[in-house]
Amino acid sequence: MFSLYIAQIYYFTYKMSPSNSPFTRGFPQSLTLPVAGLILGIIVLVACLILSVTFGAANIPFNQIITAFTSFDDTREHLIIRTVRLPRSLLAMLVGAAMSVAGAVMQGITRNPLADPGILGINAGAAFAVVVAIFAFGASTPSVYIWYALAGAGITAASVYFMASLGRNGVTPLNLTIAGAAVSSLLASLTTAILIVSQRTLEEIRFWLAGSLAGIDEAIIVQVLPYICIGMILAIAISQQITILSLGEDVAKGLGQQTLWVKIIAGVCVLLLDGSSVAAAGSIGFIGLVVPHIVRFIVGVDYRWIIPYSALFGAILLLASDILSRLVIRPQEIPVGVATALVGAPFFVYLAKNKVKK
Repeated sequence: MFSLYIAQIYYFTYKMSPSNSPFTRGFPQSLTLPVAGLILGIIVLVACLILSVTFGAANIPFNQIITAFTSFDDTREHLIIRTVRLPRSLLAMLVGAAMSVAGAVMQGITRNPLADPGILGINAGAAFAVVVAIFAFGASTPSVYIWYALAGAGITAASVYFMASLGRNGVTPLNLTIAGAAVSSLLASLTTAILIVSQRTLEEIRFWLAGSLAGIDEAIIVQVLPYICIGMILAIAISQQITILSLGEDVAKGLGQQTLWVKIIAGVCVLLLDGSSVAAAGSIGFIGLVVPHIVRFIVGVDYRWIIPYSALFGAILLLASDILSRLVIRPQEIPVGVATALVGAPFFVYLAKNKVKK
C-alpha cells in the first residue's frame, strides 16, 4: 500500500505538473509558464470587457465610451455605458468565475468528470427555491433570492448524494450523474407547474430562469459579491487538499488528510458560489463543466493552479457568451444560458461517452 501512495504522489507531482502538461512541454524550465498564462488570460479578459462595453443594442461611438469614464455628463450614451453595460459585464465575469470554480471543486471532490452544478441538479434546486420564494412569498430582489437559492442548492445537493449512495456500488460518477439528472427533471417539472399557475411569476423571471444578465445594476453586484468572495477564498484555501483528495480518498487519508472536513468546506464553497450566481443571473449551465476540463489540459491536475485558471477562463467564457447573445439577433438578445448550452451540450455528450465509468 505504501508503494502505491508513493507511485501516485510521484505521478501527481511530476508527470502531471504544469511543466509536463501538453501546453508547457518543450519550454525552458526558467520560464514560469503558468504565471505567463494567467497574465495572457487577464489580457484576453480585459479585451473581452472592452468588447462587452462597446457592443450592444445601441450604436455608441468609441470616443463616447472613453468619455463615459473620463468625463461623465449624464447623456444617454454615458448612462448606457456606466449603468447598463459595465455592471452587466462585471457580473458576467463574477458569475463565470464563480460557476467555473464551483465545477472544478465538485469534480475534484467527487472525482466525477461530469460534476457540475447544472448537471448534478444544484442549479435546478436553487432556481426552484427562488421561484417558490417569488410565487409564495413575493420575493423580488437578489438579496432575498440568495438565501432561498442557497437553501435550495444545499437541499438538492444532499438529496442527489443520498440517492446516488443507494445505487449499486455506492456513490460512483455514473450514479451521481443519473441521480442529478433525475432530480433536475423533477425540479424542472415542479418549476414549470408553478409558472403555469402563476403568470405573474413567469413574467418576472422568464429571462432569468433561462440564465440572463439583462437588467443588471450595481446593487445586484454589491449584494452577491461577498458570497462569491468568501467562496473563492475557501476554494483557494483548500486547493492543495482537493488535489490530494482527487487522487483517491484512501490516498488522502494515508497522507493524513481530514477528508470529511475538506468535503464539508468544499460543499460550503460550492453552495456559496453557485447559490449567489443563480440568485443574480439565473441557471446558466455548462460553464462549470467545460472550463475545468480545458484548464486541466493546460496546467495539469494541481488545484493550486486549476482554481485561479478556472476563475479566469470562466469569466472569459461567460463574458464572450454574453457578447454573442447580444449580437446574434441584434437589437434583441437571447438569454446567455442558451449561448453557453450551444458549447456545453456537445462537450457533455463527449464526456459522457468517453470518460464516465461505473
